[in-house]
Amino acid sequence: MKNIGIWLDKKIAKIVSIENDIEQLEFIYSEVEDYHVVGGSGTKFKGGPQDVVQDSKFLEREKHQLKAFFKSIADKIKSADEIVIYGPAQAKDKLKKELHENYKMIEAKVKAVFTSDKMTNNQLKSMIRDFFKSNES
Repeated sequence: MKNIGIWLDKKIAKIVSIENDIEQLEFIYSEVEDYHVVGGSGTKFKGGPQDVVQDSKFLEREKHQLKAFFKSIADKIKSADEIVIYGPAQAKDKLKKELHENYKMIEAKVKAVFTSDKMTNNQLKSMIRDFFKSNES
C-alpha cells in the first residue's frame, strides 16, 4: 500500500511517500511569482494622476501558475492509495478544489486536509507516518 502525505504552500510541495515502510521525500517547486505592488504614487494635488496597479493581470497569471503547479503534484501522487494534505494557508484548499474539479480519481483518495505551519523535513515525515499508522484498520 502506498500512502502519500503532502505539505504545501504557494512556493513548494513536499511529498512524503510511504510504501512498505520505506519513506521517500520529494520536492516540487512552483513558479508562482511573488507579488509586490510597485508604483501607485500620485501627485501632491488632490485628484491628480495616479499609477494604476493591475491586480487582475497578476491574479490571472497566478491562477495559471498554480494550475500548472497542481498538475505536477497530481502527476506525482496519482499512484497513491491514500493521501493526506497539510499546509499553512490557502494552497492546500486550492489543491483540494483542483483535485475535485479535474482529478476525481485522485481526489477520492484524499483522507484529510489539515492546517499546519512550517516544519522540518523530519517533523513532516514523522507527522505523516503517525497519521497513517493511526488510521490503519
